[in-house]
Amino acid sequence: MGTLLATTAVTSASAFEAGEWIVRGGLAGIFPNDSSGDVAGFPGNGVSVSNGFGIGISLSYMVTPSIGIELLGASPFSHDIKATGPDLGALGTIADTKQLPPTLLVNYHLPMFNGGVFRPYIGAGFNYTMFFDEQASNSLEGALGKSDVKLDPSASFAVQVGADWDVGSDVMFNIGLWWVDINTKGTIDFQGDPNDASDDGRTSVDVEIDPTVLMVGFTKRF
Repeated sequence: MGTLLATTAVTSASAFEAGEWIVRGGLAGIFPNDSSGDVAGFPGNGVSVSNGFGIGISLSYMVTPSIGIELLGASPFSHDIKATGPDLGALGTIADTKQLPPTLLVNYHLPMFNGGVFRPYIGAGFNYTMFFDEQASNSLEGALGKSDVKLDPSASFAVQVGADWDVGSDVMFNIGLWWVDINTKGTIDFQGDPNDASDDGRTSVDVEIDPTVLMVGFTKRF
């Protein structure tokens, strides 16, 4: 009888209810599964994007006990952009950038397991990634002259899996994993000889970043 009452109490504490707000936050890492086209004018040469780390946070509204609408945000992530290929690879890091990836998802929370302590969920939705504070590296400007680097924003889809584990009253340990379709075009406008405008130029490259995102932290329900 005591075991039944304890299990019921845990299940009651764990089950989400329609109208509840759920906040998740923690440490997040972005791990690109990147590939790029050729840098214009340099066939066989491309770029790669480094991992980025920051603080992730999300806010969910439970429409039903099983379905929630979640808005995912984060502190800015920083990434190095490195040249690759036989001609450009020696330049190493050619730029760095910051990005924010707000994502709106619909989640389905699966039935609870282990007496209500463990509850997984899956979701899908829309991502918009904005890049800002792009900076050319010294090695790039040493090769091309003064350079201005820009990355186009990306709008596409995202999917996720995650789970919550009860650790206290209305508090859960959380782990979340996303795959995000992020595609951008990088453009470099450069000034070669400052005394010769004909030496100015532009090059560009299409990049698929398509990162896996991992967040580990805690969930709080209100």
